Amino acid sequence: MKIEFIGAAQTVTGSMHLLHVNKRKILLDCGMYQGKRKEAFETNKTFDKFKPKEIDIVILSHAHIDHAGNLPTLVKAGFNGTIYATKATRDLCTLLLTDCAHIQERDIEYVNARRIKQGKNPFEPLYDQKDVDNTMSLFKAVDYHTDIDIFDSIRLTFFDAGHILGSSIVHLMIEENGKTISLAFSGDLGRPNLPILRDPEKIPDIDYLICESTYGGRFHDSYNLSGEKMAEVLNKAVKQKSKIIVPSFSVGRTQELVYLLNEIFEQKKAPRIPIYVDSPLSVNATQVFREHSECFDFETSRYILKHQDPFGFSQLNYVKNVTESKNLNKVPGPCMIISSSGMAEAGRIQHHLANNISNPKSIILIVGYCAEYTLGRKLVEKVTPLSILGDEYDVKAEVIVFNSLSAHADSNELLHYLNTFDKKQLKTIFLVHGDNDQQLKLKERLLADNFSNVEIPARGNVFEIN
Repeated sequence: MKIEFIGAAQTVTGSMHLLHVNKRKILLDCGMYQGKRKEAFETNKTFDKFKPKEIDIVILSHAHIDHAGNLPTLVKAGFNGTIYATKATRDLCTLLLTDCAHIQERDIEYVNARRIKQGKNPFEPLYDQKDVDNTMSLFKAVDYHTDIDIFDSIRLTFFDAGHILGSSIVHLMIEENGKTISLAFSGDLGRPNLPILRDPEKIPDIDYLICESTYGGRFHDSYNLSGEKMAEVLNKAVKQKSKIIVPSFSVGRTQELVYLLNEIFEQKKAPRIPIYVDSPLSVNATQVFREHSECFDFETSRYILKHQDPFGFSQLNYVKNVTESKNLNKVPGPCMIISSSGMAEAGRIQHHLANNISNPKSIILIVGYCAEYTLGRKLVEKVTPLSILGDEYDVKAEVIVFNSLSAHADSNELLHYLNTFDKKQLKTIFLVHGDNDQQLKLKERLLADNFSNVEIPARGNVFEIN
């Protein structure tokens, strides 16, 4: 058996790991790489480590674009096997991949209009809606804790990762050459004691673990501080009549924000102001949340049993069409506009940033991780001027960064979770989905805590498993 690391190796994006087992090829995730535009396009378009038609199955950890977003490109290039995922992940992917195709087509149209004027050849999107439809036809939805024999010698079980709706820890029992090997892939591991979703589940003891390390060397503020900090931002916005612009992932983070804002307004910690959720995907994803209450924690389930909706409240406006989105330019502050994408690399958020970033009264609120080279990361790093949609803007708005809302386990939370395993049985931990400095810090902590072997694979590294 071999593990080949292809994506999210010493970086946080483009999750993709290839298992070679009993002459079978199993792909764990097929995420879209996000970063410098040209580099990202070429990376996503080209499968240089394998031929897509030779992949037997894909096992998908969750629906975020950096884990699932390049599936239609894989199918377009010849993959025709089964894609295993939880039911909520499948339902979210229907929305997410459709939205991703639409954004590509729209952005390509915008870019090509300029390229044609400049006498340059037009670009083509990675994939379109037909490719998405072909991809969704390959999904097989599986309940948590249900054992599935994907081949005679390989058994798959999903456990709740507590990261986003439907997110899973992938557990595999593999028989090869008369031996049984247990291997797990963390996907993205969530944090304990957050609202809406259940905490990450303990899984059976394993021999090998492919583990995320996004915040391997960092520590989050307590979620309990989120309400206080958000209330401060809201009260500031009321005082100076600010627009608060929030780049937010449509799946997970937007619903958490709406839940938090609802609590703040109900507890009268800040005056109610108009809240606009400007993302068609967020609107539809929120409906998927409503349909998958089996993923909710006790508190949220109890809330719903009281016939209350945690995702909708007074003065919350879900924006559905482009005209309504453009009209937000005329809406005076105070107000909040929550829009995708979370890293500000595409979607309506770019237009809202362009219209507000040079206004000193505006507030830009960063509430999630932003990968290197993305517009979101440049905002975090206070880069100015910034290029948005081909034009440059001076950054005069106030940029505020929250890390208490992260859906990724931090260094202490990762260490606590990993300490639930039998260290004598766990032979190797492979750290993925993290910047190298974060991985090195986590590796140092793990070795100091008596884990026997920790590897940090680079892209293309192959490890033999015995």
